[in-house]
Order: sequence, then structure tokens, then C-alpha cells
Amino acid sequence: MKYLDDMADLGAESQEESATSSAAFEAQLAAVQDRLNESKIELESPEWRELALQEGRLLVALERGADAWQTGRSCFDRFCKVRLWAEAIEAARIMFQSGETDALVALGHGVWLAVTFPVDPELSVALLQDIIEETPDDSDGAAVAAATAAYLVELRSEGKEHESLSFFTNQMLGAVARRHSGIENQETFDQWIERLELHDPACFLPRLRNVVDVLVQDDWWIDREAIRASLPVQ
Repeated sequence: MKYLDDMADLGAESQEESATSSAAFEAQLAAVQDRLNESKIELESPEWRELALQEGRLLVALERGADAWQTGRSCFDRFCKVRLWAEAIEAARIMFQSGETDALVALGHGVWLAVTFPVDPELSVALLQDIIEETPDDSDGAAVAAATAAYLVELRSEGKEHESLSFFTNQMLGAVARRHSGIENQETFDQWIERLELHDPACFLPRLRNVVDVLVQDDWWIDREAIRASLPVQ
């Protein structure tokens, strides 16, 4: 999986291994930045998009939060301007992972876009997993995020991708149930799903919007109404 595999955790390594990893990331970053600066690559170029996002990911891995935020925000604004929504979502996640002051605001933007647009379902699941990890154990917000992840996988994936992502989101939902209410068997799990109305997207999707609003706190960087109006199905 691309989005659900975390980058190397430098803090979990020995000092020597950490130094080696940091040096490797620095070398990769230098190569990416050199390529970006070689010539003016058009924004629409897939090569530029991937290089710009890779720069942000490497800055996150190197724990250079302020630089990662700046790169992510610049990418986010540019991608949104030309309606490259999948790339804008990735840029939002880079800002979230930077750990800077408005990281949760960025996460809210990423989740809103990831649910609104039919992007790679794994990317949507990754953003919703981020919400779960940021949510207190006893909060319904994590349950709503997990239910949404499972719903999007059913809606947007098929074949082997569906098989792997469905397994992942079912495990995610089970883990949330255990931490939320101590659920340990199928009968109580089913009752929990019913009690929280996690079987009905008409119930849990509006609650996800509330979670996103709490994250963003009215600090929206995009015009959601204009975006909604541009959608083929209202």
C-alpha cells in the first residue's frame, strides 16, 4: 500500500541507523530539489507534481516541520487552483504530518476533499485513519471516521484493491470499537454499530462533517460552496 505505509520512523532506530537514514533522506531531498530547480516544469506535469509532493514528504521524514508546512501549503494552493484534488489532498496530509500549529486545520481540509471527490480510496482511508489517531478513545468521531472509511472502500474500490482495503477498514473499525466501548465479540460489535448508526451513511456522513468542522474551526482556505456547485451531481 502506498498511503497506509508510514515513512521510516527515525526515532525508533539506533543513533547510528538514524544518522544513516537522515543522510539518505537528505540526499534524496537534495536530488529532488535539484530536479525541481533544473528548469521550470509546468504545474500540470505529473513529474512536477510528484517531485513537489516528494519534497514535502522528505521534509516531514527529516522532522523539518516548518519547511514541510510551507511546501505543503504552496502545493495545496496551486493544486486547488487548477482542481488537482488528489494532489491537493496529499499536500494537506503533508501539512498535517508537519505538526505545525494548523496541522489539524490541514487534516480537516484533506478529509473534506477526500470524501467529496472520488480519489484513490486508499488515500481517503489514510486521511480518515489520521482522524482516528487524533481522536480520544471515547469519542464517537473515531467511529464515524472508521465507518466512513469502510463505506468509501465499498463505494470506490473493486478487485484485489477492494479485498485488501476492506480487510484493513474492517480491522480499523474493530479496533475503534474495542477502544471506544470494549467490544470483543461479534454480537456486541453489531449492537455497537446499530447504536451509533454506523450502518447508515445518511446518519454517519453528516456527523463526519461535524468532525471536520471541529478540526477546521471556520478557517477554510477553499470555497466549499463553489466546489460543490461544480460537481456533476449535487
